Amino acid sequence: MKKTIEEIAQDDGRYDGRALKFVFEGLASTVEKIRQQPEAEDMPRHISGQELAWGLAEVAQKRWGRLAAMVLSSWNVNTPRDFGEIVYLMIDHGWMTSQETDTIEDFDGVFDFTEVFEKKYTIEIR
Repeated sequence: MKKTIEEIAQDDGRYDGRALKFVFEGLASTVEKIRQQPEAEDMPRHISGQELAWGLAEVAQKRWGRLAAMVLSSWNVNTPRDFGEIVYLMIDHGWMTSQETDTIEDFDGVFDFTEVFEKKYTIEIR
């Protein structure tokens, strides 16, 4: 029987279960956003580690605004590499899949949390 996200997080011990849920839900949001782009094909396609990291940053900013870095940090998520660690943890437990060309290093150095979530954060005014 497949472990729950909470069980995976508890057994691993590095990240709060909410971080795993966030990454899992953020993948769906990222895929949906990519599908809505005008140049997107009708067929589903693979999402790269870089695309997912940026997608998760966008989801975090939309959910928590200027508090995004603080929320993620409270779950021990402080770099895009942490997103990758969670992704590969989820892959190991059958919650996500990868391709042969994917590596954990795809998440390294994608962006700087302080830059994205604090220094370059802007509030959209309509």
